[in-house]
Parts: sequence; structure tokens; C-alpha cells
Amino acid sequence: MTFQEVLANAQGKMGPCRACSVCNGKACRNTIPGPGAKGYGDTAIRNFEEWKKIRVNMDTICSNFTPDTGFDFFGCHMKYPVFAGPVGAVFLHYGDMLDDVSYNDILVSGCADAGILAFTGDGTNPAVMQAACRAIGQTGGRAIPTVKPWDMNTLKEKFALIQESGSLAVAMDIDAAGLPFLQNLDPPAGSKTVEELAQVIRDAGKPFIVKGIMTVEGAKKALEAGASAIIVSNHGGRVLDQCPSTAEVLPEIADAVGKDLMVLADGGIRDGVDVFKALALGAKGVVIARPYVTAVYGGRQEGVKALTEKLGHELADTMKMCGTPDLASITRSCVR
Repeated sequence: MTFQEVLANAQGKMGPCRACSVCNGKACRNTIPGPGAKGYGDTAIRNFEEWKKIRVNMDTICSNFTPDTGFDFFGCHMKYPVFAGPVGAVFLHYGDMLDDVSYNDILVSGCADAGILAFTGDGTNPAVMQAACRAIGQTGGRAIPTVKPWDMNTLKEKFALIQESGSLAVAMDIDAAGLPFLQNLDPPAGSKTVEELAQVIRDAGKPFIVKGIMTVEGAKKALEAGASAIIVSNHGGRVLDQCPSTAEVLPEIADAVGKDLMVLADGGIRDGVDVFKALALGAKGVVIARPYVTAVYGGRQEGVKALTEKLGHELADTMKMCGTPDLASITRSCVR
């Protein structure tokens, strides 16, 4: 199954999402519920467009080589430095073909089979995390559960499930504090101080990834709290309109904390050339969400594999044409 076949098969099955051949945020703009972004949809569109403004520097005067795209993540070797991003409430945003439980089952196993890892989503329904952790356990822990910034008691309940799953790490999309369904809950959910986040990380008992970092100051706070990694992310534009793109802020964040934290990036990354650009700007790996939703709806596990191999082949081709035999060779000098 090719990814073009996956796209064709997904069309008409994803609620308001059109399964566009280029997922650039323009067709859906501010469709929430749905796949779009908040406000005018400016942030999601900007995420995509800023990657396309970056150019790659071709250099084929070098030894002939087969690119090594392998990536090590907390003791797990991955085929490519690519993660499927966490997505929640798929029934609400993408129609009634799948719910969060069935979606995570397909995504987690599909990514494990394809040689990469998935981040799973979270929600107000406890069954979502329970099912995600069962799916992770069935792959021997080859996925990363993502929790919302709940109150401490709720987090402890979720961390107990996560420990049983054997997952490699755990993540929190800290910027989900801006999601409408987290407002006015009892007990409350939302933003965390450095001290509160530090307690959350201690309670998690695993390498902890903070998703939703968009400033150097935020990255330093995550480091101070004890995070092992961060994801430079604006939640695909779904929590705040008129943000900078992730491509715009990634270099300064990587320069500030990249020696102390694993830096991952998401937001508008759509092909293997974009992956290469993100690595050149300081990320160690990338997180891609919306296209993997299309892959699941259009081909289930086979669709996940088709998208992953497309991204991997594009990355390897770019590495070969830019004279970079492995991921460590991809540096700032490879782009302009």
C-alpha cells in the first residue's frame, strides 16, 4: 500500500478532515471540533510554511555511503528519528469510524511494527489511558503515553497505569492547559509551576518529556524541573492563535538546552526533507501527528507503515544528497 493509496482511502472517512494531499492547515483552518487550529488557524499554517522557507544545502562531493537513519531513544533503537504524535478525541474531531481506544490500538502496534514509536493521547474518560497502556504493554512498552496537566491525584492514578505498561518514558503536553475541555474541571487541571512540575516528574518515575515548549525560558524551566526531554510544540495551533512557528523558535531553544535535554520538535513537519531540516536546526527527532491520523483512517497498521517508510526514504535521500552519512552529521551548516 502506498501513501497515495492511503490518502485516497481516507477521504470521506475522517469527518471534517478532507485528507488533503498536502496537510498545510489551509483547508481546515479554524475547524474545531475538527482537525484545524484555534482562531484564524494562523499558527498551523505558519508551522507548515516556515519549514518550506528553509533550504537544504546539497553536497555530493563525498564518499559514497548508505545513510544510517537509526535513532536511539532511552535505550530503544528506532529505524527513523520520527514519532507519531498524540491525538485525543478522534471520535469528536475525525468522525465516528474510530474512537480513542481503537485509534491507539492501531497506532501503537503500527508504529512498533514500522520500527518507530507512538505517543498516545489522553482524555477525560479514564478508559482512554487504560486502553492506551494495554496497547503499549502488548508491544513490550514501545510507545510513550502522554498525560494532560491534571491535578496531582488524577496524575498519580494515571502514572500507576503507565508503570504497569512498561513504557520507555512518559510525556505531558503542558500546553494542553489551554484546551477548552480542561477548563473549570473539579479537581482542576491546568498550568504547573516549576515546583509542581518537579513533583509530577518525581511521581512519574520514568524519563519525562515536556511537550509544548515554545521559548528558551520555558525550556530552562523544564530542565530545572527535572525533565529528560522536551518537545518544541505549539499543539499544532490548537491552543493559541498567532504563535511563532516551531521552526522559528527551535534553533534558539536547542542552543540553550540541547546539551542538557533531548530536544524533539513538531508542528507542520510533513516530509522527510522537513525532518532533515528539523535535525539541522537542533532537534534530535520529530513528532508528526495529523498525517498519522490520516494513515490510521486510510490504512490502519498498513497505512502507518506506508507513511513511515515514505518519511524514512525521503530523509535518507536528503541525507545522501547533502553528504551526511548519519544523523549526527546533520548540522546547522546543512541548511540556509
